[in-house]
Parts: sequence; structure tokens; C-alpha cells
Amino acid sequence: MKTTHKHYICNAAKMAAVADRSVNLVVTSPPYPMIDMWDEIFSHQDRKIEKALKKPDGALAFERMHQVLDRVWKEMFRVLSPGGFACINIGDATRTLGNNFALYPNHARILNATQAFGFTALPCILWRKQTNAPNKFMGSGMLPAGAYVTLEHEYILVLRKGGKREFTSPATKENRHQSALFWEERNQWFSDIWMDLKGTRQAMGKQKKRNRSGAFPFELAYRLINMYSVKEDLVLDPFVGTGTTTLAAMAAGRNSTGYEIDPSLLENFYDKCQDSLDHFSSVIQHRIDLHSEFVQGRLEAGKPIKHENTHYGFPVVTRQEKKLVFNIPVSVEQQGDENMVVNYDIPSRETANTITKAQNTPAVPKTSGANKTDGSLFPDFNPGF
Repeated sequence: MKTTHKHYICNAAKMAAVADRSVNLVVTSPPYPMIDMWDEIFSHQDRKIEKALKKPDGALAFERMHQVLDRVWKEMFRVLSPGGFACINIGDATRTLGNNFALYPNHARILNATQAFGFTALPCILWRKQTNAPNKFMGSGMLPAGAYVTLEHEYILVLRKGGKREFTSPATKENRHQSALFWEERNQWFSDIWMDLKGTRQAMGKQKKRNRSGAFPFELAYRLINMYSVKEDLVLDPFVGTGTTTLAAMAAGRNSTGYEIDPSLLENFYDKCQDSLDHFSSVIQHRIDLHSEFVQGRLEAGKPIKHENTHYGFPVVTRQEKKLVFNIPVSVEQQGDENMVVNYDIPSRETANTITKAQNTPAVPKTSGANKTDGSLFPDFNPGF
């Protein structure tokens, strides 16, 4: 299997290179209106924003910043295929302009705009960002009637274009089954509150043009891509930034495309992709390790595991997991300045030093405990007898 990944250095308000109804999933995090690090980017696209901030008129600046984003959401609706999803990571903002401290509800404004363009809003995810800040308040501290609660979460808005996606042909049904999640992953990932993801350091290193990026964690994009798309789907990020969504799409076996107006953020991105190959394998290994721990715990509790994955032989809870296959990125090729191709391998249970020999697993174990993973890509799931 091969996937293709392409970036365009231009404004996503007009994604001329992306055909109508060609994208299966959008995963993105735009510049956050009313967060001062993004003022220059918004003002460059609408000078009235700069004037509103200086006036100061927070409500006007907030609205005009969102009008800049609205052009992208409209294009996003055009390029999404029927049944396609859009996942938008966004945080609300608090800001003092003049003497007025206020909340600016970015998530609500985006929901209103995207629904007006035709999207259906689905239940969103609250991503509660871990923080080491010792102070949990803003304002007058211990004195009543003057403090404000801190914002410690962001939203992942989940939108869909049209009705439920259909998989009608034998080939698309087979691909969907090979793209399955583990049962326990489904239970965790489809919760409306995520508390286990850490934020990403935003320092830009040698890149002097900006002090920080707006990057979200790799795991956030990787989860969403696995939740809302199948292998070889096309994933779009209209605000590519440092390329987190692209890397997650590579790891998940999806194609991707994206837009970014600041070319410096994608400098040496090909080298970054090459350096990420080991990380891609470790991400898949981590999923397997967690599944091994889940299986061990379930067997020790005397709970049945009735099914076996047909490709690797490890136990799974449901029939829908039986055809799950992992595609491992093994190489990245650069084709031109903006195009990259990722090549994949599918390890089999016979692959030497990669997958240990699978053994039959009964519904209920005779003894508790399971073998420890030996560091190979697919550990032995022998329940211990």
C-alpha cells in the first residue's frame, strides 16, 4: 500500500487544487480568534481587525476574525464528500481590552457558522488539557466576587456533511473492517471527555519568525483519523502548521493534503517525516501493548474473549475486530517540492523477529497472568498456560 501527502503554501479560503466532494475527513486546529499570538495573522487578512483591537472593540474584532475563518469553513464544506466528517480543535478565549475582561466563545461561533453552511453538528469532545499551573483562578484570588475560573479545556467540534456514510461494495466493506478499532479503544476514544492527552510544546526552536506554533498533540490527530476515516481515505488540514495532521495520516495509512500560509512552518518537513518512521512503528506497537494489557486483565477477571483476529491470531472481543490489519510505514519518498509518498508493509504472523507465534486462547483462562511483551511489533498473547 502507498499513500500520498501534499501541501500547498497558500490561503485555504480558496482550495482550488482540491476537487469538490473529494475529501473524506478534515482534522484541523485554526488560529484562535482573540488570542493575541494570532492577531497579526488575522489583521493581515482584514485590517479592520487591527483597528477594532486598538479602539478597543472586542466584539467587533471577534466577529471579523471569525469572518476570516468562515471563508475556510465554506470551502471545507465544498470539498468534503457526502458523509464526510470535519473535526475542529478550538479553544475559547479570555482577554482584557481596555478595562473589560471577557470570554470570547470561539467554539459556539464556529458551530453557528458551520451549521449555516450545511454541516450537521454531532456531539463534541472536551479535551481537558493537563496543566502544571499552581494557580487555578484569575482575578482577586481568595476574595469573593472578583475572580474568574480558568479555561483548562478545549473543544473538538465534530461535524458531518449530509447523512451517514455508506460502504456498499465488497471492497469498501473489507477496507472498513481492516480499519477497525479495538473494542477497548472504541470505548475510550468515543467518550465525550478526553483527559489523557498532554498538550504539545509550542516552542519553535530555530524558527525565528514566530515564538510558538498552535500545534495539537499527535495522538489527538491520530485518534480522530482512526475514528472517522478508513485506510486510504483523503484527510485535509486547511491549517497545516507544523504538519501534525499529516504525520498522523501517514501513521494511520491515510492520504492527506493541506494548506498553510506560512512556509517557514514546513521547512525541512521531508526530513521530519523520515525521522518519524520509528515513531510511527512505536505508535502501532503501543496500541498492541495496550491491547495485550487489556486482554490480560480481562482474562484474569474471568471474562470471556470469544474471537480471534484472523491475520495475527490475537484475541479480540468482537467480530468486527477480526479483520483488523496494521499497515506499518517503512519508507518516505519525496516527489517534487510538495509531494511525499509513504510505502507500507503488513507484517504477518510468520515474519521473523517481528511477530511471535500466536497461540490458541480459550474463552476463560485456566490460570491467571499473561506473558510479558517481548518488544516485538506484535507480542505473544498467550494467557499463561
